[in-house]
Amino acid sequence: MARYIFVAGGVMSGIGKGVATASIGKILQSKGFRVTAVKIDPYVNVDAGTMNPIEHGEVFVTADGTECDQDVGNYERFIDENLSTNNYITTGRVYEAVIRRERNLEYGGKCVEVVPHIPEEVIARIKKAARLTRADFVLIEIGGTVGEYQNSLFLEAARMMRLNSPQNVLFVLITYLPIPGIIGEMKTKPTQQAVRWLNMAGIQPDMILARSVVPLDLPRKKKISVFCSVAKEDVISAPDVKSIYEVPLNFEKDSMGDRILKKFGLRAKHKGDLRDWKKLSKTIKTVKNSVKIGIVGKYFETGKFTLTDSYISVIEAVKHACWFNKRKPEIHWLSSEVYEKNPRLLKELKDYDGIIVPGGFGSRGIEGKIKAIEFCRKNKIPYFGLCLGMQLAVIEFARHVCGLRKANSAEFAPNGKENVIDVMPDQDVLLKEKKYGGTMRLGEYQCRIKPNTLAFKAYGASSILERHRHRYEVNNAFRSALEKRGMVMSGLNPERDLVEIAELKEHPFFLGTQFHPEFKSRPTKPHPLFREFIKAASRSRGKLS
Repeated sequence: MARYIFVAGGVMSGIGKGVATASIGKILQSKGFRVTAVKIDPYVNVDAGTMNPIEHGEVFVTADGTECDQDVGNYERFIDENLSTNNYITTGRVYEAVIRRERNLEYGGKCVEVVPHIPEEVIARIKKAARLTRADFVLIEIGGTVGEYQNSLFLEAARMMRLNSPQNVLFVLITYLPIPGIIGEMKTKPTQQAVRWLNMAGIQPDMILARSVVPLDLPRKKKISVFCSVAKEDVISAPDVKSIYEVPLNFEKDSMGDRILKKFGLRAKHKGDLRDWKKLSKTIKTVKNSVKIGIVGKYFETGKFTLTDSYISVIEAVKHACWFNKRKPEIHWLSSEVYEKNPRLLKELKDYDGIIVPGGFGSRGIEGKIKAIEFCRKNKIPYFGLCLGMQLAVIEFARHVCGLRKANSAEFAPNGKENVIDVMPDQDVLLKEKKYGGTMRLGEYQCRIKPNTLAFKAYGASSILERHRHRYEVNNAFRSALEKRGMVMSGLNPERDLVEIAELKEHPFFLGTQFHPEFKSRPTKPHPLFREFIKAASRSRGKLS
């Protein structure tokens, strides 16, 4: 029988519900239990595929092709399990399913109402995720902040589950305790108010995760205990840490895993010492030599702030590979639009050990990225292109090596005569019909790798599966011209003969992938291509022998 742990947030957004949920999963997993996690997003979008990364953050893609919230990526990285569409719920998906069922007379002529039918659909989806994964524990993160109208129906679903099976449902509230500079004291009142909002939804939290810049002290624990009706042992300190991978270890300082099991009347199946996590944490804290990586993109500028969430999987994959190579990641954000306006600034790329051009959509900043790729190719700077980053590397090579001066992508030049990147016929139909959501090449596809290539050296295998999220492909009409001038198509999709990996020889590291390898990287198992890229980047400055 599955147990269910709901994680809700109070006070403000962005306090780490996703990482907290993933960390609880990791702790329970370390104690011998099967774990899965479900993200509930309160927006009406059916999935995250059509959202702007600057507004929403990265769109993560599961193996089965679901475009979902970036927190699902955190779940996968922490519990090292591939999740699916059943682990992702949105308001849009729920209403869509209920309306479809009503249209099919599946409610038997009843008046279909927001309550109870919407919460019942939510509950059915949560239980389906439990059933399909055979999980002992299902962690459910409810997006948004308690007190908002948007997530009230999901809280209602949680309340109904608790009502029907109180011994199998637990509530964790993660809140923020500010320390106003002018006062200099940690304040508990916002947390008290958040608990009141949760109480008004008919829910009393069993545990409170107290987020703050510093660890929670005993007086604050006692105050939260008294005013929020939880045992002080169930107020878990959650201070800021340098790495999110320290969070499970931090929670365990307050014996969170054992407290959860006690509430469910369970015992750990084995000790659960998080040995691999402790080893990783030690590496993160003690590594000294750094490697300087520049990410050339456009989805990180929002006013005067840098939104790194747009590329969270790329960032984490770089970190995983750095720690594997015993290097400290030093990541810098480089605006491609700056290089368009002032190409002389490209010389700053020589200060970096490696350059990444990640995925993206739209024409803004494209020529700046192409200039940066050309500079990396000519100056032997290790280069790694992801999805769009591979496509632009092909365009750059076609223009400046193959002599196809008008080489471009159909995404930016629909009527171009030398579009070395083009849309597939089936995708062209979807574009004409203005079908954008969930219509790209999504999820895992097979890739066969040529021997004696950089890709083969990295993977050590001739056939792999990688995750995709794109609509445009390398145009096979130009493939022979590219190959004759030295571009190696080292990975191909066997079903449709599509280019998946392109690389150059006589270069420290110059490789692009049509897929997104960052989605499969794990903190203790870095992705092979990121691992080799960081190794080459370290060598480029003589930092590795």
